[in-house]
Amino acid sequence: YIFYFYKKENDTGIKMNTNINCIYDGRKAFFHLPGLFEFYEFYKVFLPLFYEHREYFYDWCDIGSIYGAPADCLWGGGRAGFGDCDAREVFKLMAEYKISSRLTFSNSLLKKEHLSDKKCNELCELLKSAIKEQHTYSGISNASINTACKADGVKNGIIVHSDLLLDYLKNKYPEFYFVSSTTKVLTDYNKLLDEINNEAFSYVVPDFRLNKCYHKLKALTDAQKNKVEFLCNECCWFECYDRKACYEAVSRMNLGENCASHICVSPKAAKGYSFSGAMSNPAFISVDDIRNIYIPMGFTNFKIEGRSLGSALILEFILYYMTKPEFQIHVREAIYLDNMLDLF
Repeated sequence: YIFYFYKKENDTGIKMNTNINCIYDGRKAFFHLPGLFEFYEFYKVFLPLFYEHREYFYDWCDIGSIYGAPADCLWGGGRAGFGDCDAREVFKLMAEYKISSRLTFSNSLLKKEHLSDKKCNELCELLKSAIKEQHTYSGISNASINTACKADGVKNGIIVHSDLLLDYLKNKYPEFYFVSSTTKVLTDYNKLLDEINNEAFSYVVPDFRLNKCYHKLKALTDAQKNKVEFLCNECCWFECYDRKACYEAVSRMNLGENCASHICVSPKAAKGYSFSGAMSNPAFISVDDIRNIYIPMGFTNFKIEGRSLGSALILEFILYYMTKPEFQIHVREAIYLDNMLDLF
């Protein structure tokens, strides 16, 4: 269905749809949500609500994947994981709702001796087994991250930074798909293009500072656009010159190295993360941007950060990006009134 509620044109030259509840042309936005392990208890409550009450949520969006890593994960990177729940139960929950699980293995400093890590290899084996245990549940309808995944069930993936780890995983687990991590800090458009054209990756998360390079992004082919996954709600200082060092500090911590904590160079570092602060970032992708700019340009994959934040903030992200305003109170009440959850 195509609806014509156009009001004005944005700076991309694309006409803007001012009715956010309607479907632009049938394409959906797929959100890749944080906290696979970190917020397992939250998703145990939220996912049944999402699929039993789809009327609460925009029909033009769906869940593409949920990503994360457990605590003390040597291959982990980006942020330190803190979930301690049973991986079998985590993957079982994702399989029940046909949602792609992604392990965040974006450590940038791995060496050959780290590839034999027992815990990370066991997680990969469990993730592999989870693919075979996909079940179809009555009354659940979920579009997978891409059409090809549906043929054999939803595929699971791994977010990587290290080429060494990528080669190891490709050879050992050809059934996984791979995501190029934003921890690579790809701020140069030509380097981003090289990464997109790398056949090893199904998705590439560019540095958030390339989010608004509309004229260059429009020039990508449809196949290239399908691989781009934008980081929507980054709160990092737009002028940050030390982002890669920040990620490397997390990598060293996960490797168990005795190193000093990274000192953030942002002028507002002391304030920590705030969603309102993220919204003021020049690279912030709003829900209106997704509907009026990115989907019409042919982009459908959007990453929400937040693994190191509290589940109360994860709820706010979901309310903002996925929930119809008139139903936000229903979703809040359903989550807040669940006595099993500690949202703060």
